Amino acid sequence: MSTRHELVQLDWDAFDPWSIVPVRHRLVDHPLLQSDALVELGRRLEQRGSVRTHSDEATAATPFNAAPRLHPNRAGAAQTLARIAEARAWMSLLNVQADPLYRTLVDEVLDGLAPGIAQRDPGMCYRGGWIFATSPRAVTPFHFDKEHNFILQVRGHKTLYVWESRDTQAASERARDRFHATHSRDLLRWDEALRARARVFRLEPGQGAYMPSTSPHMVENGDEPSLTVSFTYYTAATRRNSLLHRAHERLRNHGIEPPPVGENALLDTCLLAAFRTAAQLRRWKAGASPQPRADSAPYAYAGMQ
Repeated sequence: MSTRHELVQLDWDAFDPWSIVPVRHRLVDHPLLQSDALVELGRRLEQRGSVRTHSDEATAATPFNAAPRLHPNRAGAAQTLARIAEARAWMSLLNVQADPLYRTLVDEVLDGLAPGIAQRDPGMCYRGGWIFATSPRAVTPFHFDKEHNFILQVRGHKTLYVWESRDTQAASERARDRFHATHSRDLLRWDEALRARARVFRLEPGQGAYMPSTSPHMVENGDEPSLTVSFTYYTAATRRNSLLHRAHERLRNHGIEPPPVGENALLDTCLLAAFRTAAQLRRWKAGASPQPRADSAPYAYAGMQ
């Protein structure tokens, strides 16, 4: 079971790193998540280009990557955050771990979770933090992400719809292959019928959920402004999974239709070995010294969104 010193609590006895689970947290009153501190953070991150925002005209079906272009929010980060109740906007402060002050928050949360996670999913790396400020009734479009994710509600209410990471009706195997290979979400399509397949969380302050890598999700905000934070990371398993999806996408580009990742253990082992060897050969031919993969770094690279 959870321990009292953790900022995020869940049932560790039942924890499966590839399954969705509800969690609780004690971040509602954290000083770094209060309005004045967030406005200042927004100013700093906007100078780095680490803010993503769109208007409340985006819907579940809006392509996630294109939402800022299709439904722009013209106001700056500080103005949007200070007036989120009237801003008619959705805003994400990206990679807050790149800010020295907010890296302490990311570490504070993930250090508390790391021992429990390591027992079932070792190799935590590429830590990241994301803060979402949302106007009343704004929507986060249907999408998925590469990282494991603890999403935590701090203020306001919202409804989180999330689908299992292996639900191929919500997101096809081909869509996942393409996403891991190119970061494109173009093959992910919203359908209202998907609601019946979702795990639904009516989130209030102090509540949250854990979502495994590539779990499709969509969020509808309530009738008041909302603040939500996410703490994300990779593990040895997610890095292996991502490499396999990339290898499968390479096969697809050569007209070969592979079985889903994880279905054929021998094929997966061979593909991993071949993929890693090919990468080493490319570096050797280019005269480059061996380098660790970027996604094995302790913290997420702030230039990637």
